[in-house]
Amino acid sequence: MSNIVVVYHSGYGHTQRMAQSVAQGAGAQLLAIDAAGNVPEGGWEQLAAADAIIFGAPTYMGAPSWQFKKFADASSKAWFSQRWKDKLFAGFTNSASVQGDKQVTLDYFYHLAMQHGGLWVGLGLLPSNTKAAQRNDVNWMGSFSGAMAQSPSDSSAAEMFAGDLETARQFGERVAQTAKRLA
Repeated sequence: MSNIVVVYHSGYGHTQRMAQSVAQGAGAQLLAIDAAGNVPEGGWEQLAAADAIIFGAPTYMGAPSWQFKKFADASSKAWFSQRWKDKLFAGFTNSASVQGDKQVTLDYFYHLAMQHGGLWVGLGLLPSNTKAAQRNDVNWMGSFSGAMAQSPSDSSAAEMFAGDLETARQFGERVAQTAKRLA
């Protein structure tokens, strides 16, 4: 079994629920970035030991939360020593709007992974884009580069769409299967 870590920031609990679904599918450990943008004690070592790192953050104002960006900037120590080179990477995000510039956040994660010399794992699910499609279908958002979710701004984390959480779970499975193939 591969060692997979989901490192994420969640502002209101929606991204945390998504992280839990990804981790469930991947059999991964969760590593939460706190409200000040810091990882807990031992977090950097946990990431260095991982075979795969899955990034997660809400999309705020067309990009990941500042707390995730602070984490990303702090990862320059791992970059300098090439501690994450050749690891698998993947990413997921959530925002209040259906589009909400979530692709920009996934692109940010992708470029961060490439800076670290990593290998990217995309969603690998066909979009639910027929006339019969329903909001709770898997990959209703139609993403390819990572998992996306949409949570209306007046909804609680408990009200997240089941299809978005299932998309996240299946995405975690894909990352785990890819890590197993490469092991």
